[in-house]
Amino acid sequence: MGLASSQLEAGRIREPATAPTRMRWRIVTLLAFVAGLTYIDRLNLGILAKYIQEEFQLPTQTMGWILGAFSLGYAWFHLPGGWLADRFGPRRILAAAILWFSAFTAATAMAPTFLLVKWLGVAWGLAIVRFLMGIGESAAIPVGNKMMGYWLGSKERAFGTSIFLAGVGGGGVIAPLLITWMGKEWGWRTPFLALGFIGVFAALACYHYVTDQPQGNPRVNAAELAIISGDRKPESSSLSGPLRTRVPWLRVLSAPSIWGLMISHFCLVYPAYIFFTWFFIYLVKVRGVTVSKAGFWGSAPFVANVCLVPLWGWLSDRAAEKLGKRRGRRATAWTGIACSALLLWSGSHTVSNPLALLQLTLAAGFNFAASAVLWTTCNDISTKSSGSISGIMTTFGSLGGLASPVVTAAVATRMGWTRALDFAVLVTAISGLAWFFIDADRTIE
Repeated sequence: MGLASSQLEAGRIREPATAPTRMRWRIVTLLAFVAGLTYIDRLNLGILAKYIQEEFQLPTQTMGWILGAFSLGYAWFHLPGGWLADRFGPRRILAAAILWFSAFTAATAMAPTFLLVKWLGVAWGLAIVRFLMGIGESAAIPVGNKMMGYWLGSKERAFGTSIFLAGVGGGGVIAPLLITWMGKEWGWRTPFLALGFIGVFAALACYHYVTDQPQGNPRVNAAELAIISGDRKPESSSLSGPLRTRVPWLRVLSAPSIWGLMISHFCLVYPAYIFFTWFFIYLVKVRGVTVSKAGFWGSAPFVANVCLVPLWGWLSDRAAEKLGKRRGRRATAWTGIACSALLLWSGSHTVSNPLALLQLTLAAGFNFAASAVLWTTCNDISTKSSGSISGIMTTFGSLGGLASPVVTAAVATRMGWTRALDFAVLVTAISGLAWFFIDADRTIE
């Protein structure tokens, strides 16, 4: 009887525990959709600009100012959005940001009819709407990245964050096809209204389905919470303590890692914006590629984003697990930066167009992959203040994006396009040097 009882007890011990829920991956997928939506909303005006110019007889230079109004709003509100997420929790701020930029996306279709336009004109009406839309979008990625810190354990953080950021690449691939088709079928106003409507549903989903922290979500069981918390002590886990955080600005601004993140992001966004702004013109005017083929190759960097960014996130987690966060994050960032720089240099010097464009496409993909490691490191350094840290880093990245088209044009005009891309290679290399200051093992708390 005693033997039977012992066997029964052993059988109970060997019974499988309740399988962990997978709510964290649903959150990651939803936020990847939001990231993609921000990029579709960002690109829609450029795709539809031809129709708007024709209807309102807007000069090209005026249209350029309207397109630039988004960047002006987008560049300067990353930090306030991230700080608000740290101070009041990311869920409400993210939902409000999505609702904000979706409302102004839809308002773009109606801007020419606003009462204000009677005094200021159509161009000013469109520019103001796009500026306000940029303010909303500026908060989305830093706040979403903060949520990654709460919802992903240290062994999955880079991979999950990379899926979230790969949504940007997905949006870049979908936008030209979707927006062009909708504009041709139903007129240029329809895409703006439709995307605004979709954004409202995304905001409601984030508000009602997502929680600031996983332990407050009824769809998360204890097994999943254990995965998220990992081997961290309860008192040091992001799952514990007050959600609202007073950001320790003195420690943030005096940390070498923060300055390394800012410099590295500036230097990675600089070459990335060449693909966003000048790449199509480079293909047609310098490489002699036909417009139809240039459209294909113009979307190729976004395809590379979707493929390489999740892979690099997975590699970063494996490297951090084997080498520690400091060496693991550095190793994957340096590898991505080195591949990007080498491919950008070799691609710009390769005569064969197909081979050159393949190399340049991969250079963009490795650039995006290395950037994803930066976003993960924001949460490694501080989960509680990562909204503000992500906001500071993104602000510097936006400044790199602002400098890129101007400096690239100046160098290309004086010394040619090959030298302009060579300069981008140098800037990319500097982003790697900045990693000597970044230590993902050292938190600011």
